[in-house]
Amino acid sequence: MSPTTTLAPSTTLKVVRGGWPSLTGGGVLAAVVVFLAAAPWFVFSPGDVTNLVTLFALIILGTTWNLMAGYGGLVSIGQQAFIGAGGYGVIKLADVVGLPIPVAVVAAGVVCAALAVPTSFLLFRLVGGYFAIGTWVVAEVFKLVTQELPGFGGGSGLSLTAFQGVDRVTRIATVYYLALVLAVLVVLATYVLMRSRVGLGLTAIRDDSVAAASLGVAVRRSQRLVYVAASGGAGLAGALIAVNGLRVSPDSMFSVQYTAFMIFIVVIGGLGTIEGPILGAVVFFALQQLLDSYGTWYLIALGAVAIAVVLLAPRGLWGLLARGRYEVFPVGHQVYPQASPQAAQSVDFD
Repeated sequence: MSPTTTLAPSTTLKVVRGGWPSLTGGGVLAAVVVFLAAAPWFVFSPGDVTNLVTLFALIILGTTWNLMAGYGGLVSIGQQAFIGAGGYGVIKLADVVGLPIPVAVVAAGVVCAALAVPTSFLLFRLVGGYFAIGTWVVAEVFKLVTQELPGFGGGSGLSLTAFQGVDRVTRIATVYYLALVLAVLVVLATYVLMRSRVGLGLTAIRDDSVAAASLGVAVRRSQRLVYVAASGGAGLAGALIAVNGLRVSPDSMFSVQYTAFMIFIVVIGGLGTIEGPILGAVVFFALQQLLDSYGTWYLIALGAVAIAVVLLAPRGLWGLLARGRYEVFPVGHQVYPQASPQAAQSVDFD
């Protein structure tokens, strides 16, 4: 028998979003950001600071890929197209156009978002697995075009010269704080988007795109929006990777391994949540730092972790920890009965 809850006539409903768990979690995250902002001067070595830029880029990649796949239902395995475009774009914008590095990084992300608009009109003619393979084909086209265009270094790539004359400490600090600020802004922008009317539609698309369309949600328009946003995010991450490493090449920047990393981060963290990709990026980064020196065993360990999480925690590590009761970034509403002192809640069993 399943219990059926019947509310007394004087019972009112209390609608809440968030609560003390969200306030606590938000406070903890804010403290972590403050610590990361101060740590380079007191705790981390220059090598650690450089590695943390990679973590921030992974958070951006995981968050934006989850926005596209976890909410928009678009499984792309070709986001490396925009990672590479962002990496090459920031070097051209900084070295040739002469933009300051922070402006060039943001501009590279905007250029990638602009490139995604016409690309989406080609890819959105495909669905399901065909869409996924199509995105990979687009990435390979981007790579081949980059190799063939004069001025892009061919197969050997390009080096960033805009930092010439800048001392190493200043360069590392500039890239680090730029990456930290962009990672925070991307996560907050995703949170604001998911709390908006568009985000409500994306949540409906995530649950059932056909039902969402029948209720008036502009499915294709919403999906195009998140595809363009995710591509811009990939461009930002690619630009950060380029300015952090000071060099780009087609084989590295357009590598499909970035998509594998994004999928791993989102799957183990929690698909369709804002907190999941952040947790997944931290776990992936920690495994990468611990096991990278073991060669092939590093990849085997990542695969074993992914299989274990999928089998034991299908909703990801965040779903296992939160169990649907806690949200650091509260997006939906929760409804609770709130009875007056004279009213009571009765429970009938049928």
